[in-house]
Amino acid sequence: MKKNHPFHLVTNSPWPILTSFAIMNVLIGSVNVFYKKDEWFLFFSFTILSLSVFQWWRDVKRESSIKGDHTIVVKKMIKMGMILFIVSEVMFFLSFFWSFFHASLAPSVEIGLKWPPKGIVPFNPMEIPLLNTIVLLSSGASITWAHQSLLSKNFKQTVLSMLITIKLGIYFSILQWWEYVNASFTISDSIFGSTFFLTTGFHGIHVLIGTAFIMVALQSITSLKSNMINHLSMELSAWYWHFVDVVWLFLYLVIYWWNK
Repeated sequence: MKKNHPFHLVTNSPWPILTSFAIMNVLIGSVNVFYKKDEWFLFFSFTILSLSVFQWWRDVKRESSIKGDHTIVVKKMIKMGMILFIVSEVMFFLSFFWSFFHASLAPSVEIGLKWPPKGIVPFNPMEIPLLNTIVLLSSGASITWAHQSLLSKNFKQTVLSMLITIKLGIYFSILQWWEYVNASFTISDSIFGSTFFLTTGFHGIHVLIGTAFIMVALQSITSLKSNMINHLSMELSAWYWHFVDVVWLFLYLVIYWWNK
């Protein structure tokens, strides 16, 4: 059926509603773990969420590559949507930094008029935090290498650099998990613990999502659905990853160095 417009009118799909319910169940499962130490519902919900997101991404890739529904106009709108999404994420992290500065610049009497609060031993910024900074900045360089290699039609270097980026992202997550395991304070230890774990934890979630995003883009390239002209998933994953890099730089300077 021919269209008289350049836009893509999406067809009915079960994945948006299923993903919404899965996210809600992940939240319920997380609360259930906190209170009852029962992990089966969280594992089940996360599995459903992963499958729904995988199927949704699969359909979007089919629409963009095989069906050819993503015209130039549609691609421009997708890029604009990604920019607005990143701006909303910037505001999201800004609220966390705002609360941190509010508590640290004017410590209240409830925490002893002192920052960090008494009994809190913050992390040494020259240890794991510095290593994580180097890892994430290196991954930003490798994803840029991947993008330039794709534009230069160098398939081998594109795949290699994207694999390096994925491995660095996984390594970052492992280091952050190790840091949490060895923390001398918890999320319930005053405003310091709350702001630290919420800010670094949400950034960690973004790293995991970004790693999955790059994996999807890599699969699209290896299956020859993306090329030097049509590589929107690769480009958007690079944007998202650079956003994660920049947020971590601010986070490292504020959350770690500020408490030194």
